[in-house]
Amino acid sequence: MKTEIHPEYAPVVFRDAGAGATFITRSTVKSDKTIEIDGTTYPVIDVELSSASHPFYTGKQKIVDTAGRVERFKRRAAKRQADEAAQAPTES
Repeated sequence: MKTEIHPEYAPVVFRDAGAGATFITRSTVKSDKTIEIDGTTYPVIDVELSSASHPFYTGKQKIVDTAGRVERFKRRAAKRQADEAAQAPTES
């Protein structure tokens, strides 16, 4: 590996603004804000979503069929099949 071309890889805290959860990990991200956890000071990055607040990970995800998308798809598929059947050569 070449020296002096890679960014510094150091411990960083990611703080979820919505859930209030904090995650200590390593990253090359820089921050002027700091937080003290267990007597150690870390740079902190505030994020809007994390696994603590994302609906997919929390089990609160809702699947919404807006404007009848499934029904619209079924109508298009049925129309296409009907069109293909009408265009198919008939055997005599």
